[in-house]
Amino acid sequence: MLHEKIEVKHKQDVAMLHTYILDNSSEIDPNRKRPMVVVCPGGGYEFTSDREAEPIAIQLNAMGFHASVLRYSVKPTEFPSALCQLAKTVWLIRKNTDKWNVDSNKIILMGFSAGGHLAASLGVFWNRDPLPKILDVQPEQIKPNGLILSYPVITSGEHAHQGSFRALLGKKLADKALLNLMSLENQVTSHTPPTFLWHTFTDTAVPVENSLLFANALAKHDVSLEMHIYPRGAHGLSLGTEETMVSAKNLQSEVVNWIEMAGRWIKGL
Repeated sequence: MLHEKIEVKHKQDVAMLHTYILDNSSEIDPNRKRPMVVVCPGGGYEFTSDREAEPIAIQLNAMGFHASVLRYSVKPTEFPSALCQLAKTVWLIRKNTDKWNVDSNKIILMGFSAGGHLAASLGVFWNRDPLPKILDVQPEQIKPNGLILSYPVITSGEHAHQGSFRALLGKKLADKALLNLMSLENQVTSHTPPTFLWHTFTDTAVPVENSLLFANALAKHDVSLEMHIYPRGAHGLSLGTEETMVSAKNLQSEVVNWIEMAGRWIKGL
């Protein structure tokens, strides 16, 4: 397995991409191309959570997928730096599909909480000005092939996680047009990638309405989706296991099957 750090820059801001790339075996298929899942940890755009980083990548490797973790820029860095870093990450992976044995049609973004907002942002903005112009790329070069959104921040409206938008926009928070643009349920089109969502009904930090709003928008535009709503669980469960728990509230056996279902979803894309 190749594990390395790669700098992903946008102007003066630098993100770190940690890659977990599996080797091919001459015994099985030396030319095998695998999906690549880019993990965007949560943290309210104020930090990137360790619990939603390497433990997730290792699980994805165990399922036969390449994985990478993007430690994107957070507060005081403001929009659109993190989005540009994620777009450049997809461009970088697509550029190296042969070198890294990546299936170019299965570059998947997996985001948690605010990282879910980041992943979904590229899902809705990959082909819209000014993102391709800012990066000087063709839209298809930065297009994700699928989104996996775990208890994502989606809306800047009634059910918003206000802290995420304060950190993301900073002094731009007063720009109502920009704040409305960040309400991603209103930005979905038929070009948004297929999406897998999961949330808990009792999430008090990022209400379940965030996932429901995004799912309804996807359905409205006839975009394929799979969604799972668990009846119990706090925010930020990650894998729901002892490996990713901070306290007992992050230990939730009911949700541990989400990553297996997401894996089957990836294979079915």
